[in-house]
Amino acid sequence: MNHAMAQEGAADIATAVAESVQYQGRKASRQGSEQRRQVILDAAMRIVVRDGVRAVRHRAVAAEAGVPLSATTYYFKDIDDLLTDTFAQYVERSAAFMAKLWVNNEGLLREMVLSGDGTPQARSKLADDIARLMTDYVHRQLINRREHLMAEQAFRQEALLNPRLAELVRAHQQILLQGTRQLFEVLGSREPQEDAKVLTAIIGRMEYQGLLNDAEPVGEVEMLGILNRYMHLVLASV
Repeated sequence: MNHAMAQEGAADIATAVAESVQYQGRKASRQGSEQRRQVILDAAMRIVVRDGVRAVRHRAVAAEAGVPLSATTYYFKDIDDLLTDTFAQYVERSAAFMAKLWVNNEGLLREMVLSGDGTPQARSKLADDIARLMTDYVHRQLINRREHLMAEQAFRQEALLNPRLAELVRAHQQILLQGTRQLFEVLGSREPQEDAKVLTAIIGRMEYQGLLNDAEPVGEVEMLGILNRYMHLVLASV
């Protein structure tokens, strides 16, 4: 992340990423044409979530989307373009979601910080409250956005072999990291970047474990215990 990006807020970064996403396939010239292109990308994403990245083929996507095979090959000359644009759309939508999430929660977070008097007891309560918020966030992700997380895991794996996807994965990671960094800046962390990297790693592991356990996440008590301990460690040094 460059210096200019570091000076922007989390919502600004997410919005900027959403607006900067570049698609590789043929551009749609009419509204109806764009709608068909979206239908194809959505179908490709469903296949990724259900059967994995390797199952994405022109014929399979056409059947899933209910369009002629010629439609998929018209917009996407090869599978690489189709996969790249499918994940580009994912990143664009994810960025928009994260921008809205931060805008909706930043005020609440600042109120929580200002309501304390800076004493160890107040910081301890704040750590408990933030841990509960994080636990609730992970739980909602696993219940309400499971397919979104499945797609993220699939594309992260594929990005190890595909440089074009790797660039998009890095952009997506910056959205998550910047949002978490701003959380720690609001909390007064001395090392917000490092703390953000640790927290995003913890949450990422919890999400992966929840997916691995067939949408039954790590027990909420266990998640809360882990996040509670980490937030207490961070806020004890503030």
